[in-house]
Amino acid sequence: MGEARKLILQLIEDKSSLKQDVFELTKKKFSEIREVLEQTVTELESEFADKDNRIQFYYKKKGDFEAEVKVAGDILIFHMHTNVFQFDKSHSMWRSSYLKDNENNGFVGIINIYNFLADSFKFNREGDSGYLIARIFVNHEGHFLVQGKRQLGFLYNDFVGSVLTKDKILEIVESAILYTLDFDMLTPPYQHMQEVTVGAIQAQSENLNIRTGKRLGFKFSNDDDSPEF
Repeated sequence: MGEARKLILQLIEDKSSLKQDVFELTKKKFSEIREVLEQTVTELESEFADKDNRIQFYYKKKGDFEAEVKVAGDILIFHMHTNVFQFDKSHSMWRSSYLKDNENNGFVGIINIYNFLADSFKFNREGDSGYLIARIFVNHEGHFLVQGKRQLGFLYNDFVGSVLTKDKILEIVESAILYTLDFDMLTPPYQHMQEVTVGAIQAQSENLNIRTGKRLGFKFSNDDDSPEF
């Protein structure tokens, strides 16, 4: 057997098997996230039932790699990427002995958390904007960190010392809901809205189809407080 063939087989054995391990564990953790989401939304709905029956809650499983929850006027979508990634070599994580001693620890699965307005789905406003509010990174040993907005960006960044347990998942889910509820919709600048096409206004008459998003037309410094990866 030639050296190139040996190298190919060795890389498949080492790297491809590792990526399968990361994928399987991330998928397992995503299943636990779905369980926590369902339980949390059920409890919120029950605890809020006597306060205001106009406020709606739900949980939806959307295939093996996506889950959706509605809390009041917001929708959170949790989406697991089916590929495995490696931290960029310039990332500060590579300065830790955890990755220096074993580069395999730097391969991670990713679970994204998006926030949308519930009305965007209700009225089928396909042009509306959603926002990535957090990303959960999980390696083959279950170590994790979260890149995200505000508390999501600094409460869960101990990759070396943290393992993604169900208790940690609950904390992340509650932090994501808290951020979403506190992430209010602001009026867009007047100059961005003073012209409208005939098609857009006709569509608005039919299904409120003018593009909407919580930060449409704005950029705020307090939404740029997450660490760059």
